[in-house]
Amino acid sequence: MTTQTATQKSSSRFAQYWTLTKPRVTQLAVFCAVIGMFLATDTLPDMWTVLAATVGIWLLAGAAFAVNCILEGEIDARMARTARRATASGELTRTQTIVFSLVIGGIGAAVLYRLVNPLTMWLTLATFLGYAIIYTLILKPATPQNIVIGGLSGAMPPALGWAAIANEVPMQAWLLVLIIFVWTPPHFWALAMYRRDDYARSGLPMLPVTHGMNFTGFHVWLYSIALAATTLLPFVVKMSGLIYLVSAVILNAVFLWHGWRVYKHYSDLVARKAFTWSIIYLSLLFAALLVDHYIKF
Repeated sequence: MTTQTATQKSSSRFAQYWTLTKPRVTQLAVFCAVIGMFLATDTLPDMWTVLAATVGIWLLAGAAFAVNCILEGEIDARMARTARRATASGELTRTQTIVFSLVIGGIGAAVLYRLVNPLTMWLTLATFLGYAIIYTLILKPATPQNIVIGGLSGAMPPALGWAAIANEVPMQAWLLVLIIFVWTPPHFWALAMYRRDDYARSGLPMLPVTHGMNFTGFHVWLYSIALAATTLLPFVVKMSGLIYLVSAVILNAVFLWHGWRVYKHYSDLVARKAFTWSIIYLSLLFAALLVDHYIKF
């Protein structure tokens, strides 16, 4: 074997393990956790703690997603969107994936426990075990409301970040969790709608498959309205000021427009745009919270 071939194989294997951690999903989760860290204090947080918490949360999230890939290997193999995952194609064995998950999860837990605080470690561990086990094994194959009920795990990152700095999780942190919890259904159902054939092949009881496209589109619209109301709560409880309020109103106007189009003017392109906007929306909304936190009007 030439040096170049060995390097290519090594690079390919690294990419396979990296993909198991679902990096795009992890990045958004960690971003929301970091925002929680900065909102937890009136001054700048200790940056070493921020760095340690970011690394620990990232590693534990990646470990949970790797476990998810193991548990859903057969399902992933039936879906075009996920068939290339190494666990679905058989390029990585269950043993290799389990060892990888245990290693990065163990490092992540140790970092949080030793360099941050035990509360953050236990909350993060419970959050991502809840995602990997309760959501993946129990809820996802059992009910079309899986993403609603199981959405709490995906909504927890701001609370994890808050706990990392304050060593507690007050009402303000739970408001951020609530926002992501309500955001999750319209975000995910937009994806499920334009990937409905994939989910039909998977055998999972996703809402567009079990209840139809119009029913799902109506619920995307309802949750969009609920989200718009929920995102005003930080201003109502005086957690944020005018910068956040104006930003939330503008962002919600666009989100509502996308939700209405998904409901009344559906096409796969409309759903794709709604899904893409939902990710941008959440990032901008939390960024607005951060800016408002340090620049008060």
